[in-house]
Amino acid sequence: MPTNENPNQVKITVPTEVEDGVYSNFAVITHSTAEFILDFIRMLPNGGSPKVKSRVVMAPEHAKRLMYALSDNVAKYEKVNGTINLHDPRQGGSFPTPQGEA
Repeated sequence: MPTNENPNQVKITVPTEVEDGVYSNFAVITHSTAEFILDFIRMLPNGGSPKVKSRVVMAPEHAKRLMYALSDNVAKYEKVNGTINLHDPRQGGSFPTPQGEA
């Protein structure tokens, strides 16, 4: 009996405690020869010291795949919604640039 399921398809579930996500408006990326570390940070104006809200550690190969996937998705987003303008916080932005530590 034929099936419509793709044997290479991965079914991903999102646990309830993760489904709301974590808001981040800044990221610090560090790396070693073995891994990339992505720290997602929430910075609030007059909100005290910025805090790492989530840390993701991945192999260099996965970091490169993520880079390509983000690039592809940004291009698709801009095709539909227009160019994303980057505002340099040094040019009148409200957040200081924190120093990453690893």
